[in-house]
Amino acid sequence: MAFTLYSLLQAALLVVNAVAVLHEERFLRHVGWGSDQGIGGFGEEPGIKAQLMNLIRSVRTVMRVPLIAVNSITIVLLLLFG
Repeated sequence: MAFTLYSLLQAALLVVNAVAVLHEERFLRHVGWGSDQGIGGFGEEPGIKAQLMNLIRSVRTVMRVPLIAVNSITIVLLLLFG
């Protein structure tokens, strides 16, 4: 398999899909990344863990509908062009 722009975009799509399907109660809370853990106080800078949790929550919220369309287009392209 050659390294092309399409394969790079496909790998990025797989990563976004993986982030979108992470379930907070079933998986993230068991590894210590629940929403109630490590939020911090007022005026404090959020840590890396809190920022990553915000990123995961944002991706799940914003990318839910566009991922359906992008995944469908990717599947059709793979079926047409192999």
